Amino acid sequence: MSVCGSVAEGAVCERLVAACVDAFGGIDVLVNNAGVVRDRTLFKMTEDEFDEVIAVHLRGSWACGKHAALAMREQGGGHIINVVSNSGLCGGFGQSNYAAAKAGMMGLLRTWVLELTRYGIRSNAFWPIAATDMTEVVFDRAAKAAAAQGEPAPTPAALGFGSPTEVAQGMVWLASDAAARFNGQCLTFNGRKTALWTHPGEVHEVFRDTPWSVAELTEHYADIAPEPLWQSRFVE
Repeated sequence: MSVCGSVAEGAVCERLVAACVDAFGGIDVLVNNAGVVRDRTLFKMTEDEFDEVIAVHLRGSWACGKHAALAMREQGGGHIINVVSNSGLCGGFGQSNYAAAKAGMMGLLRTWVLELTRYGIRSNAFWPIAATDMTEVVFDRAAKAAAAQGEPAPTPAALGFGSPTEVAQGMVWLASDAAARFNGQCLTFNGRKTALWTHPGEVHEVFRDTPWSVAELTEHYADIAPEPLWQSRFVE
């Protein structure tokens, strides 16, 4: 069944969950997958373009998550899956709005693990790498680059993208009982490659009994190299 509307509106999110509970007697899994893109560099992005993407991805996930969690708590458990992106984990050129929203969805996930686990509600993230209308820009750029070199355009599979049907297998698995022991995880899947992302952790940790001065920090970090940035092959 379907409920029409935008998840940017809280009332729609509440109606979505209520419709599921009324029709099926409960809600076992919520997948926060609604999304839009309004790509533009920081210099050119408007407030409306920023707010629209944040409203759909981030506020929509929060509102759907809230109403689903209330229903799941009443029934004794459930599973919330946030669909995230490379942009939210590593940044994306021209995607300040989208990257901020997807990074925010990871923040929601980690907070929900703290708040909801006691009620039998698990929260995980799924980063799909699929050939869709939203990722068509990647293939267009790759085709232009190949043409400039006199080479044929690479296939989506050669660029590391699976078909929606192939990538859906990962979502079905994550939502199934086979993944019941997973909580607070981020799974990436392109149909052929699967991996889990680690949680950010501190490195080069040093604790002192006395406060650091600027001069002491300068000396301390003089021989410590900055941490490398993980970036997609498609970063411009």
